[in-house]
Amino acid sequence: MVDMRKTSKTHEHKHQQDEALEFKAVARRNKLAGLWAAELLGLIGQAAMDYAKDVVHADFEEKGDEDVVRKLAKDLDGKADHQTIREKLGEFLHIARKQVQDEGK
Repeated sequence: MVDMRKTSKTHEHKHQQDEALEFKAVARRNKLAGLWAAELLGLIGQAAMDYAKDVVHADFEEKGDEDVVRKLAKDLDGKADHQTIREKLGEFLHIARKQVQDEGK
């Protein structure tokens, strides 16, 4: 019985770690997307970093990615369509997961 509880706690701990890593990866993805969009908007330096932070914060409006997609589509106004934005978010998520995973090593 003790082994089952220990196994359960181990699985629970692993699940919590995985959720924390995914949260970090999504935030990193949003920052990368914000920096990409900032470049399209002609923002550089601190203005680009501030814009990237705004994109990260936009993700807290609702569950899922649509809040980020809407913000980027509105801000980019014709410089990138919804499909391109979603594709970029996918690319950046892959990069962000790798970065977060590498940082944990």
